[in-house]
Order: sequence, then C-alpha cells, then structure tokens
Amino acid sequence: MEGKNKLNKFLISVSPHVQDHDSIRRIMISVILALLPAGIFSVYLFGLHALYVILLSIASAVLTEWACLKVMKRPLTLDDGSAVLTGLLLAYNVPAEVPLWLPVVGSAAGILLGKMVFGGIGYNPMNPALIGRAFLMASWPVHMTIFRTPPGAGTISGIEAVTQATPLQVFKASRLIVLNASQHGTDQVTQSTLSISQLYSSLEKLFFGYRGGCIGETSVLLLLIGALFLISKRIIGWKIPFSYLGTVAVLSWIFAGTDGRMFSGNPLFHMFSGGLILGAFYMATDMVTTPVTYKGRLLFGMGCGAITMIIRLWGGYPEGVSYAILLMNLTTPLLDRVTQPRVFGGR
Repeated sequence: MEGKNKLNKFLISVSPHVQDHDSIRRIMISVILALLPAGIFSVYLFGLHALYVILLSIASAVLTEWACLKVMKRPLTLDDGSAVLTGLLLAYNVPAEVPLWLPVVGSAAGILLGKMVFGGIGYNPMNPALIGRAFLMASWPVHMTIFRTPPGAGTISGIEAVTQATPLQVFKASRLIVLNASQHGTDQVTQSTLSISQLYSSLEKLFFGYRGGCIGETSVLLLLIGALFLISKRIIGWKIPFSYLGTVAVLSWIFAGTDGRMFSGNPLFHMFSGGLILGAFYMATDMVTTPVTYKGRLLFGMGCGAITMIIRLWGGYPEGVSYAILLMNLTTPLLDRVTQPRVFGGR
C-alpha cells in the first residue's frame, strides 16, 4: 500500500531533447588552450616583452569587465573566461614591441566599446578584440605598424632594410613599383622584383613563423594545430574558415600577380602571410557575431575573403583581415535572415 501512494515525477519539456555538456567556460578554456602554443612560440621568438604585452592585455580586459559589471550592478561572470580570451586575442593582434600601455588601452576599449555597452557576452554585434585593435589602429597607427624582425628570420626579401616591414608590406610596396615600372628607375624595379621573388621562395619561414608580424600571427603551423584541436572538439566548424581561406586563395591567384597578368598570383604566400590564419580560425568563427545557418556561414567566409583581398591589393593598408571580419560581423543579421531555411510544411 505504501508503494501505491508514491508518485512518479517526470520532467516534461518540448522537443528537441538535446543534451550538451559544453558551457561557455569550457569553450573559452578550449580556445585559450588552442592559442597557447602560438603565444609561447612568440615569446620565444620576440622575448619577454611579448609576454608582458599578453599578460597586461589579459589583466586589462578582466579588470575592465569587472568594473563594468560592478557599475551595472550585475553578477560577476569573470569565471566564464570570455574576458581572458578577448585580452589574449587583442595581444595577439599587436606588434611585439609596442609600449606596454598600448595593450592595456586596447583591451579596455575592446571590452567597453565592443562588449559591455551592448549588454555583455552574447549581445555584442562585433568581435570585441578586433574592436580594440581597430581603436588602436585609428589612435596610434605608428605603434601598430612597426614590427620587429625576429632573430633567425634571416634576410627574407630585404625586410630588415625596409624599416622592419612585414612580408605583406614588402609585397604591396614592391608590387606597386613593378606594376608601374615606367614611373620608377630600373634599379628600383629590379630590386622590387627580387624582393617579390625572395618572398615567394620563403614560404617555409612564413609557415613556421620566422618573420615579423603581430604577436600571435607568426606561426601558421601552431595556429593550425590549435585549429584542428578546436574542430575535433566541434567548438568551431569548417564552413567559415575554409570558405574564407578558399576565397583568399582563388582571388589572390587571379588578381595578385606581379606582372600585370591575371591567374599568376601566389595563393600560398597570401594564406601564410599576415593574420589570415589567426583571423579565419579564431576570430571569424566567434559564435556570437557570425551566422547560424549553413549558407550564411559560407557567405560570411566568402565575404571576409573578398574584403581581405580588396584591402590587401587595392586599399591603403597591406593587411585586411581585421576590418574584413568586423564589416562582415555587421552583415550577420541579414545573412541569417536571407538564408533562413524553409519551415517544414511551409511555403
């Protein structure tokens, strides 16, 4: 009789019945772990100053978010790791030799202007780390465009002689001279042609990271290893990175030739140079600021690739990854709307 008086309790909810053990904190920690090898290599490459930049950038991001949450009288959510990741990505997007106050200001701007003013995590329309980088580029462009050539990089395309320029800076300046050879002296054209040839023959150094650039973008190999880890954990998908990289590869092959002919560019150089790998796998895949539909993600990646190459080839700045991602972040609501799948049974 006693057993008949017991009631069985069931938890009833609407479908779909999906269980997932992932949390914001676990996802953020996984991305941070994937980025650590590239950061450790950069500290080895550029010295302890790079480590100080990384630590101060993270500390600034965390403290800024803490202050904002206090002012807004909201519960502290710093343990989710999102502020740490923002600070880390901001540090990876600045040169290794910047003044130590620069990453502090950049991280604070990224958290404040790119995240908290919109309501915090999950509400930001654009990537906060890239907002911080754009703020630094607009405010202190000199600090953000002077790069140190690391020891062991050799004389890759005479970079040391060009005020420590990055491979993309050398390529863009040399390509303009070669394409407008009639406006320049013979020696200058010859030197520019040689520089481009040396860049194309130094793909191994670009791949392993022995070249100038921002802190976290140098080693393509380590960034790809981290990206494979995230893909295997299903934290990021393949659609955005591969459509992004594929578009850059195709457009650089068609339009990035140095002899005035189409279909004569070097796709591998453009894929290994600058922050393309860092941006494609770690920032263009941000869950909040990218489309949720299959077609939307493909279009998002293609748009990022197209804007990146437009800036690289015809813009006034040798790199276009950051601005490409930020601009495409703004198109996310539209892409989600126009690529929304038809409701089952609807017209």
